[in-house]
Amino acid sequence: MLAAACSTQQVIPESLGPLVDRTVSFRELANAPESYQGKMVVLGGEVLKAKRVKEGTQIEFLQLPLDQREKPLLDRQQSEGRFLAIQQEFLDPATIGEGLRMTIVGEVSGAKMDYLDDVEYRYPVVIMKHLHPWPAPSYGNTQPRPRFSIGLGGGTGVGVGGGVGDSPLDFDLILYGVREASFDGTGSFPHSYLGLVIP
Repeated sequence: MLAAACSTQQVIPESLGPLVDRTVSFRELANAPESYQGKMVVLGGEVLKAKRVKEGTQIEFLQLPLDQREKPLLDRQQSEGRFLAIQQEFLDPATIGEGLRMTIVGEVSGAKMDYLDDVEYRYPVVIMKHLHPWPAPSYGNTQPRPRFSIGLGGGTGVGVGGGVGDSPLDFDLILYGVREASFDGTGSFPHSYLGLVIP
C-alpha cells in the first residue's frame, strides 16, 4: 500500500470532534483530574521532554491556551501548568523534539505524581488519541518552502503528492519529530509516513 502525506490535514479529525468535551477548561482539569476521567479533551502545549515508561511513551507538556485555529499560543506566561500525554503504542521519544508545539486530543485517565525539579507535582494525564504538531515560527523569511513527502506502506515504491491515508495511525514526520498521528487503541499500524522539508 502506498500513500502520500498531506500538510493541510484537519487539526482535529472529524471522527473525534463530536467526542470532545469543550466545557472542560484546563484549570478545572488540573484542579481535579479524577473528576474528568474518561472525558475526551483537546489541549495545547509545548513539548518539554519525552521518555519511555511502563505504560508507553510519555510526553510532558507545558500547557498553552489554544487560539481559534486550535493552535497553541506562543506566550509561555499564559500557561496554566503542565500535563502528561501517554501514547500506549510505541513512539520513539527521539522523534519528539523539545519546544515543539502540539494540539492533542486525549482521554483523561487521571493524575500522576512526579517530581518537578525537587518538588512533587501532580500532573493531569491524558491518553493520546490524536496529535497535531505545528511548525516552529520563522522570522524574516516569508518565502514558501517546497515540501516533499514520502509515503511508506506494505508495498514497494514511493508516493509523492497530496492525499491522506485512512489507517488508524498516520505518521508524517518532519526531520526532527512527529508531524501528525492518530491513535485508535487497536495497535494496528497499516502504514506510516515520513515527510521531509526541503529548505
